[in-house]
Amino acid sequence: MSARERWAPRPTADPWPQIAERVRRFAEERQLEPRHLLVLLPFAQHLPLAREAWVRTCPAGWMPRFETTQTLRERLPAASSAADGPSGDIATDRLAAARMLGQKQGLKEMRERDPAMFRHWVHGVVEMAHEFMQVAHAVAPARRAQWWDRAHAALGAHGGPGAMELTLARVALAWAAQREAGPADALFALRPQGWVAVHAGGPEPLVRALLDEAEAPVLEIDTDPAGDALFEGVSPDAQLLPCLDFEDEAQMAAAQVLRHLAAGEAPVALIAQDRVLVRRVRALLARQAIAVRDETGWRLSTTRAGACVAGLLRLAQPRAGTDDLLDWLKSGFTAGLAEDGAEGLAALETVLRRRQWSALQEVHEPALPERGRVLWRAALEALAPLHGEPRRVSLASWNDRLRSALQAGGVWDALAADGAGAEVLRALRLPGAAADDPGFMQQARAASMDLADYAAWVDSLLEAGAYAPEAPAQVEVVVTPLPRAMLRPFAAVVMSGCDEQRLGPAAFAPWLPERDRAALGLPTRVLSLQQQALAFAHLLRQPRVSLLWRQSQDGEPLDPGALVERLQLERSRRADLQVPVEDPRLRVPVQPSPQGPTAPIAPGLLPEALSATGYEALRNCPYRFFALYMLGLAEADELDDEIERRDYGIWLHAVLQRFHEQHRQAPLDEAGEVERLVAIGAQERAAQQLDEAAFLPYALRLRELARLYVRWLFEHERGGGQVQASEVKLQARLPGFEQVCLKGTLDRIDRVRDGQGEATLVVDYKTSRLEALKNRVKEPLEDTQLAFYAALLQLAGQAPDGGALRAMYLALDGNEVGQAEHQDVAASAQLLLEGMRQDLVRIAGGAALPPLGEGTVCEYCEAQGLCRKGHWSGPDEPLATGVASA
Repeated sequence: MSARERWAPRPTADPWPQIAERVRRFAEERQLEPRHLLVLLPFAQHLPLAREAWVRTCPAGWMPRFETTQTLRERLPAASSAADGPSGDIATDRLAAARMLGQKQGLKEMRERDPAMFRHWVHGVVEMAHEFMQVAHAVAPARRAQWWDRAHAALGAHGGPGAMELTLARVALAWAAQREAGPADALFALRPQGWVAVHAGGPEPLVRALLDEAEAPVLEIDTDPAGDALFEGVSPDAQLLPCLDFEDEAQMAAAQVLRHLAAGEAPVALIAQDRVLVRRVRALLARQAIAVRDETGWRLSTTRAGACVAGLLRLAQPRAGTDDLLDWLKSGFTAGLAEDGAEGLAALETVLRRRQWSALQEVHEPALPERGRVLWRAALEALAPLHGEPRRVSLASWNDRLRSALQAGGVWDALAADGAGAEVLRALRLPGAAADDPGFMQQARAASMDLADYAAWVDSLLEAGAYAPEAPAQVEVVVTPLPRAMLRPFAAVVMSGCDEQRLGPAAFAPWLPERDRAALGLPTRVLSLQQQALAFAHLLRQPRVSLLWRQSQDGEPLDPGALVERLQLERSRRADLQVPVEDPRLRVPVQPSPQGPTAPIAPGLLPEALSATGYEALRNCPYRFFALYMLGLAEADELDDEIERRDYGIWLHAVLQRFHEQHRQAPLDEAGEVERLVAIGAQERAAQQLDEAAFLPYALRLRELARLYVRWLFEHERGGGQVQASEVKLQARLPGFEQVCLKGTLDRIDRVRDGQGEATLVVDYKTSRLEALKNRVKEPLEDTQLAFYAALLQLAGQAPDGGALRAMYLALDGNEVGQAEHQDVAASAQLLLEGMRQDLVRIAGGAALPPLGEGTVCEYCEAQGLCRKGHWSGPDEPLATGVASA
């Protein structure tokens, strides 16, 4: 047995001078040459720190060999592995595991029945196999067979809950056992004159095994605090900052970092305990041009490059929509698809939203503007390789197809020129982006997939992969996980996410219970808690530490994490002076500037044309008229496959127009007309390319509506009514204000006979309830629409001379069909024209347009974001007027 020593340095943020001096004395006492000493460190970030400390301690002579187990493995030849065992590469092994499980009785059926569950099993088998190999390969080769035997015995057959997980674990164990040689086996053949191991956060299993096999003198340097003195050496300048919520915590963390930097305290460690919050903090620091090095990296799935590749595959799916197309075109890598790509994208998006084409199949290419059409065709050409035949091919073939699709229009070149994009291409093993991997290619040629399988495989790799952007030469902030902050001297540390939800043990996949994990030597919840406690204790040795925790999350109250509470109890027990809590954010006094309603003046912005809806907006709220009809503002249409009320209205108007044309030419009996109306409804739905599934509720309602409508129509005709025209477009100049043209589309014009003779009847379809329509016409002067249509009919010369004029709403809500007539509409029309002329003359003369809307007018107003009525200072604020020019 070799001579063995253990030593612990004095607790401090920078123990490296002590460690270097102790290594020097160890070599001197054992009469060893320093250059023949092998010093194993916990992380690669410790290598320059140890070497610099050695140079300061022993400026003359040779330096010991400072390494980590990872750097040693990279310098030594790799061990050969069994052809059928796991390779250790997640992409290759997922393919191999899928093939292996697909051949096992009882498991292969799941592949067809539930592909998502089968993929979940595949990921679990690979995850467990890698864990088994990691533990087994940390055992000396001579003792490894015994470990495999113990592992097989520990996973002996037992039923009950978790039987499937246990079955998959045994499959993973048997598969992992085929990999006899480990990547670190060559380390056990090393024969230095002496071993030194620096432990932080507990000993690494591989280091422990190497030291157990060592024949040369061994020095173990344990920097961890003892369990009963966890917080020994805690900085007196450690403060706990409670925050209200997520945004408050992000702002305080960023402000604390900036305060340290302003005081010349750099670099600052930003602990990535909550990755989502740290991304927000980084965004806040970026506004101040702070140089940041992120050692945690970004998941490839969260990068723009990853979203571009995943978006292209999503776009190739059968149910892809135009929103998927726009998302992909806006990914930042498709500028080379067409010249004037930005203008083409804007033109294409405008048409897609205006036409409400939510599915790619709905897009009618001839209706696209020229620039939009060019971009549309380029996108289709990029998709063409992914739609090739046959639909089910090998993964290697899918990679070739994806490469061809990305090369269309320079998307591949744009990705390759981007740091994250190049990493995405390498992670997917696309031809020309990564070095040839025979093991992967063997599995890729054997794996058979359709497009959905391939897209899921790509998504899984993007979720598993990471990208670390290149850091600037001089950094002010280092983003690092808690364990990697150990033994690294920082000027200050800011750690957010110290609440009970985020400061806790690492989550393990539920494949094996804690008992089995402990028996196999796998990481457990208890071990994770111990390691986190040690890393937290190391962090508190830094000279200045700020711990932030939010007091609520989505309305749920949160307590500090258990480690923070232990720290507070220890400080109270020792009567340590508590650091005063101070909000690090800079307070800037702001003079209140109350804002009230505005009343713009815009005589030069009067619209040239005015509709019934437009004039009703003016009567309801002049400011709404100003925003929507004078400024021409409008909300962007949403792209989705849901049938909205407007879509239903357009469809219903088209159905009734065709129905009345056919009814006039070839009338049928009542039952026949009902069937005709139902058939026209189905034809019009197909013609308008409305999604059949989304339209189903309206289709089911149509038959009852058709029955009620035809019954009403027959009664209407028996009473002397006759349809003259449908969807009649009219326009006329406003008398007394000729610069404005009145425009409108009348749903229907009928001729009716009653006791007083013939009359012209204006019919306006409504999908509202009949009771609401009757209330609308109770006060004729408050009903704008029918009066406007009656006036327009008269001005356009469409109302026969000498005949009476009538107007009514026809309720078509599916439960009832009935009419609500506007009494004496001709008189209302004349009053409306006079009022309209006066209103427009006043606006042209400089009258203000105040926001006078109330109730539902404001509730559903598209201009509320401009009006901001909910943010006015008070009801008594004076109106602020301003002149808007054309």
